[in-house]
Amino acid sequence: MRIGQGYDLHRLAAGRKLILGGVNIPHKTGLLGHSDADALVHSIIDAIFGAIADGDIGRHFPDNDLKYKDADSLKLLSETGDILKNKGYKIINIDSTIIAQAPKMAPFIDLMRANISNTLKISTNDVSIKAKTNEGMDSTGKEEAIQAYAIILIDKI
Repeated sequence: MRIGQGYDLHRLAAGRKLILGGVNIPHKTGLLGHSDADALVHSIIDAIFGAIADGDIGRHFPDNDLKYKDADSLKLLSETGDILKNKGYKIINIDSTIIAQAPKMAPFIDLMRANISNTLKISTNDVSIKAKTNEGMDSTGKEEAIQAYAIILIDKI
């Protein structure tokens, strides 16, 4: 068995969609990035690459490659899942946390879990997503950014 940890943070900006876990969440601002900037999915991708000791999201999907401009992060997650499987591993479970002052994530978490589990071809019961605020502190608490953390447990197929 192996464990991987992932983290991501994206700034919030006007004129962008707020996509987390593959869900388009209604909000006055969205996440700024080269792809769709889905910080939750990016943290899970990094956790997978960490668990198999194969670099990070930037190595596999560089932000200076036009191929990934406005990319759907769930598609990147699918490719990452294929890399994991080709290396001879399967996912046991994922535990993740979104840190956002606003909007409230609770109404969207079940759909996020379904999107991630369907993309990785694992049970929804093996995908945990929690949401927290930063109590008005730092850039996240001041609604300037959203962060996400993920931990993954994998095992040989």
